Amino acid sequence: MKKWLLAIFLPILFLMSGCSSDPVQDDLLNYVNKEMKDAGKLEKAAISAYDDVSGSNYQDDQTMYNVLINDVIPNYNEFIKELDSVKIETDEVREIHEIYIEGADIQFNAFAIIKQALEEQDANLIQKANDMLADARKHIRDYQTKLDHLAKEHDVEIEK
Repeated sequence: MKKWLLAIFLPILFLMSGCSSDPVQDDLLNYVNKEMKDAGKLEKAAISAYDDVSGSNYQDDQTMYNVLINDVIPNYNEFIKELDSVKIETDEVREIHEIYIEGADIQFNAFAIIKQALEEQDANLIQKANDMLADARKHIRDYQTKLDHLAKEHDVEIEK
């Protein structure tokens, strides 16, 4: 009788131990699916507005200035507030999120410097802002790479 009970309960015990929760996986799922949802929308709105008036889409200083003060900076400011309010449970996810915050802060400051450069018509400030934007992109790429790696380690699929 004891062998029969052992034969039934031992596999169940192994199954239950295999189902134990992965806190990093749970945190990642919450982070990607809930916590970052609104932040992502705000960032997309700000970056899209900026892309519409910069680079090959540049029209003139006044248009860029208006978009910066009316769309880019306010949306990006809200985005940073959202990033700061994200609730994270694990050190692994928090460490990666901090990289994103740092990159976002650099990018926000670059937008503010572009605004100042347009006000003062200072090409040196534009160069400084462009260097900051490049640095911010590096941080954000680093964030994405580390987030993808952590997701892969914990069997979380992130849709692009």
